[in-house]
Amino acid sequence: MKKTEMFKGKRVLVLGLAKSGSAAARLLFSLGAEVTVNDARNEDPEEAPLRGLGVEVILGSHPDDLLGRGFDYVFKNPGIRYDHPVVSRAISAGIPVWTEVELAWLVSEAPFIGITGSNGKTTTTTLLHHMLHMGGKNPLIAGNIGTPACTVAAEAAPDQPVVIELSSFQLMGTEAFRPKIAIWTNLYEAHIDYHGTMEEYGEAKFRITKNQGPDDFFIYNADQEAVSRFAERSVAKKVPFTLAGRSEQGISADGEAVYWLGERLFGRDEIVLPGRHNLENALAATAAAILSGCPVEAIRDVLSSFAGVRHRTQFVREWQKRRFFNDSKATNTLATKSALEAFPGPICLLAGGLDRGHSFEELRPFMGRVSSAVFFGETARRFGEFARSCGVADIHDAGTIEDAVRIASEVSAEGDTVLLSPACASWDQYPSFEVRGDRFIEAVRKL
Repeated sequence: MKKTEMFKGKRVLVLGLAKSGSAAARLLFSLGAEVTVNDARNEDPEEAPLRGLGVEVILGSHPDDLLGRGFDYVFKNPGIRYDHPVVSRAISAGIPVWTEVELAWLVSEAPFIGITGSNGKTTTTTLLHHMLHMGGKNPLIAGNIGTPACTVAAEAAPDQPVVIELSSFQLMGTEAFRPKIAIWTNLYEAHIDYHGTMEEYGEAKFRITKNQGPDDFFIYNADQEAVSRFAERSVAKKVPFTLAGRSEQGISADGEAVYWLGERLFGRDEIVLPGRHNLENALAATAAAILSGCPVEAIRDVLSSFAGVRHRTQFVREWQKRRFFNDSKATNTLATKSALEAFPGPICLLAGGLDRGHSFEELRPFMGRVSSAVFFGETARRFGEFARSCGVADIHDAGTIEDAVRIASEVSAEGDTVLLSPACASWDQYPSFEVRGDRFIEAVRKL
């Protein structure tokens, strides 16, 4: 870890505790900062250990006079919006407002490989981590996938690549962050309530390559015009990936094989993850692995055995000749569209959840693959009306995930794919998509 002196003796506010806030507070304290942590919650398990270190912890509210203490820096939880009173006042006062990703970059001696995108981040990150591990690179994994970036960066050796999944929320709070390799999987409309406009959302994603130089690499989705337009502004070495056929540039795929700089790497049939979207993820991860010096055989071993990330088109089990898949992470229609596209049908679709009023129309081209459907949550009625308009006749309502699994086991037929892909957030019934997915897995295993 770099023993940076920039925080020594400085007053730093960590806004929002949770896992990343606690990690940032501990690291800043070790770097000599005078740290204050503030969270609106009344209690947190990290409170006592932080107080034991000498960190000031203020819980239960955001005091109006908080910024009157003369803070030099603010590190905020990524989920806290920029119109939050404390954040907006700090920005108006000229105080840098960063996320812990920036702190991780400032202390790291290890190279970063950053992955962002509207969809596919976690799968690409996990694939790449496995490839680098199989290739003997001893990688670490961090960021939006679970482990705070600053914790990993502080422990990483100079020769250990840090593979980091990055949301737009995290990237928006960076200033100098510069990964050696950056990946941008795709760009679709999302989080507009946070960013305000699609352009601002794209600008937040662009920060993954904004500071890269000519010696860095930027891997991007060349099949998306929106991403390609942003890529034109990057000064890094550009590595496009495309499914439009064999290309002499970057990494590409046609119906038969995957190619690197136009040369065949391996057959498409060696990739076990289903779906076009997962092929894109595989291309992006493969390109980064090659640029990191990973042997092709190690890459092939991973692609031929990696069955998916938990809650992301995850195969659960086969029961009475029906295959059950958990795609609880599909919290928007685009993700469910990708899941439906990945399976030829017939599909028994389990979907529904929090009603944000969004349209399901993106699913229409693939609803012909749905032979039966079970809907739950706030969107059950709207989903049922939409499915009927698509010609799906066998439609059922369920109260819970457990009810949905039971009904699906009764109405599906041998050879069907039973797919949980909600197209909605979980918060109307479950605290997270992980809890929803775990309940699905448990119910399927009890069949």
